[in-house]
Amino acid sequence: MRILFACGGTAGHINPALSVADAICKQYPGTEVLFAGNPNGMEARLIPKAGYPFAPIEVAGIQRRLTPKNIARNAKALSLLMKSGPAAAKIIRDFAPDLVMGTGGYVSGPVVRKAHQLGIKTVTHEQNAFPGVTTKLLVPDVDRVLLAVEGAKKYFKEKDYPKMAVTGNPVRETVITADRELSRMRLGVGYRTCILSFGGSLGATRINEAVAELIAWHEKTGDIHHIHATGSFDYPDFPGMLSACGANPKGNPHIDVREYIDNMPVCLAAADLVICRAGAITLSELQAAGRASILIPSPNVAENHQYHNAMELVEHEAAELIEEKDLAGPALVEKVSRLVANPGRLAKLGQNAAKMAILDANQRIVDEIVGLIKN
Repeated sequence: MRILFACGGTAGHINPALSVADAICKQYPGTEVLFAGNPNGMEARLIPKAGYPFAPIEVAGIQRRLTPKNIARNAKALSLLMKSGPAAAKIIRDFAPDLVMGTGGYVSGPVVRKAHQLGIKTVTHEQNAFPGVTTKLLVPDVDRVLLAVEGAKKYFKEKDYPKMAVTGNPVRETVITADRELSRMRLGVGYRTCILSFGGSLGATRINEAVAELIAWHEKTGDIHHIHATGSFDYPDFPGMLSACGANPKGNPHIDVREYIDNMPVCLAAADLVICRAGAITLSELQAAGRASILIPSPNVAENHQYHNAMELVEHEAAELIEEKDLAGPALVEKVSRLVANPGRLAKLGQNAAKMAILDANQRIVDEIVGLIKN
C-alpha cells in the first residue's frame, strides 16, 4: 500500500497522522508512506524526525479579522492557494498513493481535494468535538469522515452520516499501559494526592499565575505532590510569580516545577487530578488514563473548539470546567480544595472519563483505510 498523509500547523493535527502511520506500517510491513505539509510549519521538523519522508507544499490560512496586516496576509494566502492545486497534483502523481488521508491544518484541504479530483480514495479525520472549517469543506470530496466523538455528527448534514465513522483519537500506547503504582513510586508521590498541571508547550500565563496561587495554598500542608509545567515562555518568570503569592517551594521534593513534561504517560498514571487546556489529543489521553480533570479551554483557538471539547467531558460528568475569563487563583484553589477533600468525586470523574475512552482508535482507523483500498 502507498498512503499519503496531509497535515500540519499544530501537533494536534500532526501526531494523530504519525500514530496512524506507525500503526499501519507495523501491521502491514512494506507499506509506503509520504507526508505532505508546510515547509515553514512544525510538521517540517516533526515528520522527518519520526523517520518519514516529507513533501513540502506551501499553504496559508485566511485571517478572519480584517486588519491592514491581515489583509496583506490574506492576499498572500490566496496566491498560495491558487498555486496549491498544481503543487498537490505533482506530489500525488509522483507518489501515486492508493489513498490520501487528511488530519487537519490548512494543507489538508488542497491535497485531499486534488486527490479526490484525480480519482484516489480519500479520508479525513477530525480530532475535535466541534469540526474545523477544513473538515466541513472537505466532506463532499472524501470517501470517509472519521470522527473523534459521536457528538461531532450533529454539526454535519444528515445526508452525509453514511460516510461517517466514530474512531476516536489515536492515543500513545504508553499512556494506556503505564502502571499507576510504579509511576507514583518513580515520582516519589507516596500517600499524597498528586496534581498534574500544564498549559501547553509554550505555556499559558493565566494558568501559571493561578497555579502559583494554588501552590502557595498547598505547599505548607505536605499532603499534595504537584507537578507543574510552565511552558517555555513563562519558565524564567515563574519563580517570581510564586514569590508574589508568598510561596517558597525551593527544595520541596513534592513541588516539581518544569518547563516541559517529557514523561507524560508516567505523570498521567501517577496523577489524581489534572489541570490543563482542552486540546483534543490531551482529552483523549485523559480518557485513556481515566483521570479526573479541571479543564481550562483556550479562548484563542479557531471557533472556540476547545470549549466544545471540554463540554463533551463535562456533560458526561467526566471533568470540571473553568473558563479562562473566570480563571483566578482563588477560583482554582476553591475548586481544587473541594475535589481533594472529596476522593469519591475525584474517583467518579476519572471513572466517567475512562468510560468515554476509545482505546482501539488506531486499529479502527487502519481498518477504515484498508477497507477503502481493498474496495
